[in-house]
Amino acid sequence: MTVVSVVIPALDEAQHIVSTLQALQPLRGAGGEIIVVDGGSTDATVDLARPLADAVLSSAPGRARQMNAGAAAARGRWLWFLHADTVADAACLAALRSALDAGAHWGRFDVRLSGRHPLLRVVERAMNLRSRLTGICTGDQGIFVRRDLFRALGGYADIPLMEDIELTRRLCRRARPRCLATPLVTSSRRWERHGVARTIVLMWRLRLAYALGASPHRLARLWRASG
Repeated sequence: MTVVSVVIPALDEAQHIVSTLQALQPLRGAGGEIIVVDGGSTDATVDLARPLADAVLSSAPGRARQMNAGAAAARGRWLWFLHADTVADAACLAALRSALDAGAHWGRFDVRLSGRHPLLRVVERAMNLRSRLTGICTGDQGIFVRRDLFRALGGYADIPLMEDIELTRRLCRRARPRCLATPLVTSSRRWERHGVARTIVLMWRLRLAYALGASPHRLARLWRASG
Protein backbone atom coordinates (compact mmCIF):
# COMPACT_ATOMS: atom_id res chain seq x y z
CA MET A 1 0.00 0.00 0.00
CA THR A 2 1.16 3.52 -0.73
CA VAL A 3 2.47 5.07 2.46
CA VAL A 4 1.62 8.74 1.82
CA SER A 5 -1.03 10.26 -0.42
CA VAL A 6 -0.51 13.97 -1.06
CA VAL A 7 -3.80 15.76 -1.75
CA ILE A 8 -3.57 19.17 -3.43
CA PRO A 9 -6.69 21.26 -4.08
CA ALA A 10 -6.21 23.63 -7.01
CA LEU A 11 -8.10 26.36 -8.81
CA ASP A 12 -6.35 28.42 -11.51
CA GLU A 13 -2.91 27.63 -10.12
CA ALA A 14 -0.93 27.43 -13.37
CA GLN A 15 1.62 29.87 -11.97
CA HIS A 16 2.53 27.65 -9.01
CA ILE A 17 1.43 24.05 -9.60
CA VAL A 18 4.55 22.89 -11.45
CA SER A 19 7.01 23.97 -8.76
CA THR A 20 4.79 22.45 -6.07
CA LEU A 21 4.56 19.11 -7.87
CA GLN A 22 8.18 18.96 -8.98
CA ALA A 23 9.34 19.22 -5.37
CA LEU A 24 7.22 16.17 -4.51
CA GLN A 25 8.61 13.85 -7.16
CA PRO A 26 11.10 12.17 -4.76
CA LEU A 27 8.17 11.17 -2.53
CA ARG A 28 6.34 9.86 -5.57
CA GLY A 29 9.43 7.90 -6.60
CA ALA A 30 9.58 6.32 -3.14
CA GLY A 31 6.05 4.92 -3.45
CA GLY A 32 3.91 7.88 -2.44
CA GLU A 33 1.12 9.20 -4.63
CA ILE A 34 0.11 12.70 -5.63
CA ILE A 35 -3.53 13.57 -6.17
CA VAL A 36 -4.48 16.99 -7.56
CA VAL A 37 -8.14 17.92 -7.23
CA ASP A 38 -9.14 20.71 -9.57
CA GLY A 39 -12.10 22.89 -8.73
CA GLY A 40 -12.85 24.13 -12.24
CA SER A 41 -9.71 25.90 -13.42
CA THR A 42 -9.95 28.01 -16.56
CA ASP A 43 -6.16 28.21 -17.03
CA ALA A 44 -3.60 25.47 -17.75
CA THR A 45 -3.55 24.00 -14.23
CA VAL A 46 -4.93 20.59 -15.20
CA ASP A 47 -2.67 20.13 -18.24
CA LEU A 48 0.42 21.15 -16.26
CA ALA A 49 -0.43 18.85 -13.35
CA ARG A 50 -1.14 15.65 -15.29
CA PRO A 51 2.46 14.62 -16.05
CA LEU A 52 3.53 15.27 -12.45
CA ALA A 53 0.68 13.63 -10.54
CA ASP A 54 -0.75 10.12 -10.19
CA ALA A 55 -4.28 11.43 -10.53
CA VAL A 56 -5.91 14.72 -11.45
CA LEU A 57 -9.53 14.74 -10.32
CA SER A 58 -12.36 17.20 -10.85
CA SER A 59 -14.57 18.43 -8.05
CA ALA A 60 -17.00 21.16 -7.18
CA PRO A 61 -14.98 24.21 -6.09
CA GLY A 62 -14.15 24.72 -2.42
CA ARG A 63 -11.05 23.51 -0.62
CA ALA A 64 -12.95 21.30 1.82
CA ARG A 65 -14.87 19.54 -0.97
CA GLN A 66 -11.77 19.17 -3.11
CA MET A 67 -9.67 17.76 -0.27
CA ASN A 68 -12.41 15.33 0.74
CA ALA A 69 -12.64 14.16 -2.87
CA GLY A 70 -8.90 13.57 -2.98
CA ALA A 71 -8.92 11.77 0.35
CA ALA A 72 -11.70 9.47 -0.84
CA ALA A 73 -9.57 8.42 -3.82
CA ALA A 74 -6.33 8.08 -1.85
CA ARG A 75 -4.66 4.70 -1.32
CA GLY A 76 -2.10 5.75 1.27
CA ARG A 77 -2.10 5.06 4.96
CA TRP A 78 -1.33 8.73 5.47
CA LEU A 79 -2.93 11.83 3.94
CA TRP A 80 -0.90 14.98 3.48
CA PHE A 81 -2.85 18.07 2.45
CA LEU A 82 -0.81 20.72 0.65
CA HIS A 83 -1.87 23.97 -0.94
CA ALA A 84 -1.07 24.36 -4.63
CA ASP A 85 1.25 27.31 -3.95
CA THR A 86 3.31 25.55 -1.26
CA VAL A 87 6.71 23.93 -1.83
CA ALA A 88 8.05 21.08 0.32
CA ASP A 89 11.81 20.61 -0.14
CA ALA A 90 13.88 17.50 0.59
CA ALA A 91 14.24 18.45 4.25
CA CYS A 92 10.44 18.59 4.60
CA LEU A 93 10.08 15.15 3.04
CA ALA A 94 12.68 13.74 5.43
CA ALA A 95 11.00 15.37 8.43
CA LEU A 96 7.65 13.94 7.40
CA ARG A 97 9.09 10.46 7.04
CA SER A 98 10.66 10.68 10.52
CA ALA A 99 7.37 11.83 12.06
CA LEU A 100 5.41 9.00 10.44
CA ASP A 101 8.00 6.42 11.44
CA ALA A 102 7.79 7.72 15.02
CA GLY A 103 4.05 7.01 15.09
CA ALA A 104 2.53 10.49 14.99
CA HIS A 105 -1.25 10.51 14.62
CA TRP A 106 -1.31 13.83 12.81
CA GLY A 107 0.68 17.02 12.56
CA ARG A 108 1.83 20.00 10.57
CA PHE A 109 4.93 21.93 9.50
CA ASP A 110 6.21 25.36 10.34
CA VAL A 111 5.62 27.76 7.48
CA ARG A 112 7.84 30.30 5.75
CA LEU A 113 6.28 32.90 3.47
CA SER A 114 7.96 33.57 0.14
CA GLY A 115 8.02 37.39 0.24
CA ARG A 116 10.61 39.70 1.77
CA HIS A 117 8.41 42.24 3.56
CA PRO A 118 9.51 42.45 7.24
CA LEU A 119 5.93 42.01 8.46
CA LEU A 120 5.80 38.60 6.79
CA ARG A 121 8.43 37.38 9.25
CA VAL A 122 6.06 38.44 12.04
CA VAL A 123 3.19 36.57 10.36
CA GLU A 124 5.30 33.39 10.10
CA ARG A 125 6.37 33.47 13.71
CA ALA A 126 2.85 34.17 14.92
CA MET A 127 1.37 31.31 12.89
CA ASN A 128 3.98 28.82 14.03
CA LEU A 129 3.88 29.83 17.68
CA ARG A 130 0.09 29.92 17.83
CA SER A 131 -0.26 26.40 16.51
CA ARG A 132 2.44 25.08 18.84
CA LEU A 133 0.58 26.53 21.81
CA THR A 134 -2.98 25.68 20.77
CA GLY A 135 -2.61 22.72 18.43
CA ILE A 136 -4.79 24.52 15.88
CA CYS A 137 -3.29 24.61 12.40
CA THR A 138 -3.94 26.21 9.04
CA GLY A 139 -3.82 24.67 5.60
CA ASP A 140 -0.65 26.62 4.78
CA GLN A 141 1.13 24.43 7.32
CA GLY A 142 0.68 21.20 5.38
CA ILE A 143 -1.58 19.16 7.66
CA PHE A 144 -0.85 15.42 7.63
CA VAL A 145 -3.05 12.80 9.27
CA ARG A 146 -3.56 9.06 9.37
CA ARG A 147 -6.21 8.17 6.80
CA ASP A 148 -8.22 6.03 9.24
CA LEU A 149 -8.34 8.90 11.76
CA PHE A 150 -9.38 11.39 9.08
CA ARG A 151 -12.18 9.11 7.94
CA ALA A 152 -13.30 8.35 11.51
CA LEU A 153 -13.76 12.09 12.03
CA GLY A 154 -15.73 12.47 8.81
CA GLY A 155 -13.08 14.49 6.97
CA TYR A 156 -13.28 18.21 6.40
CA ALA A 157 -16.55 19.93 7.20
CA ASP A 158 -18.28 21.18 4.05
CA ILE A 159 -17.78 24.87 4.82
CA PRO A 160 -16.33 27.57 2.54
CA LEU A 161 -13.78 28.96 5.02
CA MET A 162 -12.04 27.87 8.25
CA GLU A 163 -12.23 24.19 7.28
CA ASP A 164 -8.65 23.73 8.47
CA ILE A 165 -9.35 25.32 11.85
CA GLU A 166 -12.50 23.24 12.29
CA LEU A 167 -10.76 19.96 11.44
CA THR A 168 -7.75 20.53 13.65
CA ARG A 169 -9.97 21.41 16.59
CA ARG A 170 -11.51 17.95 16.27
CA LEU A 171 -8.14 16.31 15.78
CA CYS A 172 -6.85 17.96 18.95
CA ARG A 173 -9.51 16.09 20.92
CA ARG A 174 -7.87 12.85 19.78
CA ALA A 175 -4.19 13.76 20.06
CA ARG A 176 -1.82 16.70 20.07
CA PRO A 177 -0.25 17.44 16.67
CA ARG A 178 3.34 16.66 15.82
CA CYS A 179 4.70 20.13 15.03
CA LEU A 180 7.60 19.89 12.59
CA ALA A 181 10.04 22.80 12.70
CA THR A 182 11.21 22.21 9.13
CA PRO A 183 9.39 24.93 7.16
CA LEU A 184 7.27 24.64 4.08
CA VAL A 185 7.56 27.65 1.77
CA THR A 186 4.19 29.06 0.80
CA SER A 187 3.37 31.99 -1.46
CA SER A 188 2.87 35.34 0.24
CA ARG A 189 0.70 36.58 -2.65
CA ARG A 190 -2.49 37.01 -0.63
CA TRP A 191 -0.72 39.28 1.86
CA GLU A 192 1.10 41.27 -0.81
CA ARG A 193 -1.89 41.65 -3.15
CA HIS A 194 -3.89 43.80 -0.75
CA GLY A 195 -1.18 45.02 1.61
CA VAL A 196 0.48 42.98 4.33
CA ALA A 197 -0.77 44.97 7.32
CA ARG A 198 -4.34 45.19 5.94
CA THR A 199 -4.45 41.45 5.29
CA ILE A 200 -3.11 40.61 8.75
CA VAL A 201 -5.86 42.68 10.35
CA LEU A 202 -8.53 41.12 8.14
CA MET A 203 -7.39 37.56 8.87
CA TRP A 204 -7.35 38.12 12.60
CA ARG A 205 -10.80 39.71 12.45
CA LEU A 206 -12.16 36.72 10.57
CA ARG A 207 -10.51 34.24 12.92
CA LEU A 208 -11.82 36.06 16.00
CA ALA A 209 -15.31 36.21 14.51
CA TYR A 210 -15.18 32.47 13.82
CA ALA A 211 -14.03 31.77 17.38
CA LEU A 212 -17.00 33.79 18.62
CA GLY A 213 -19.42 31.72 16.55
CA ALA A 214 -19.79 33.58 13.26
CA SER A 215 -20.96 31.50 10.30
CA PRO A 216 -18.17 30.37 7.93
CA HIS A 217 -20.49 31.20 5.03
CA ARG A 218 -20.77 34.82 6.20
CA LEU A 219 -17.02 35.00 6.77
CA ALA A 220 -16.36 33.64 3.28
CA ARG A 221 -18.51 36.43 1.82
CA LEU A 222 -16.48 39.01 3.77
CA TRP A 223 -13.23 37.43 2.58
CA ARG A 224 -14.35 37.53 -1.06
CA ALA A 225 -15.57 41.12 -0.69
CA SER A 226 -12.16 42.18 0.61
CA GLY A 227 -10.44 41.18 -2.59
